[in-house]
Amino acid sequence: MSIIDNRKAFHDYFVEEKYEAGLVLEGWEVKAIRAGRVQLKEAYVVLRNGAVWLIGCHISPLVTASTHIKPDPTRSRKLLLHAEEIKKLIGKVERAGYTLVPLDMHYAKGRVKLEVGLGKGKKQFDKRATEKERDWQREKQRLMRREA
Repeated sequence: MSIIDNRKAFHDYFVEEKYEAGLVLEGWEVKAIRAGRVQLKEAYVVLRNGAVWLIGCHISPLVTASTHIKPDPTRSRKLLLHAEEIKKLIGKVERAGYTLVPLDMHYAKGRVKLEVGLGKGKKQFDKRATEKERDWQREKQRLMRREA
């Protein structure tokens, strides 16, 4: 079950591989995510000291969630992946010019997971071509509906 999608990621990148990662969250963050108060639009994923981090993800705290701590909505959150996956990602990001992009946040067996995509950036003409193709598919569906 999806919580939030990052549509901008597919607009800006060619996503070639996808990985499912766990998130290290605090209690108030889980409550806020369940309430739908999360935003991935400006978030990105970095590799730092052999670990994978989610930066820029905004989770708005609930007013009633916690009284004894001061929540930080944009703190860096560690992502949990297998060691082999991290090594593979490090090699591709450093050598081949790929980047890591958060694609969507969802529930898996009651836990919050983040889908991370390994992608290459699109150029402006690629974005225009993708949009043109999408418009053509939409127009084709309209024509098919009219004929039927």
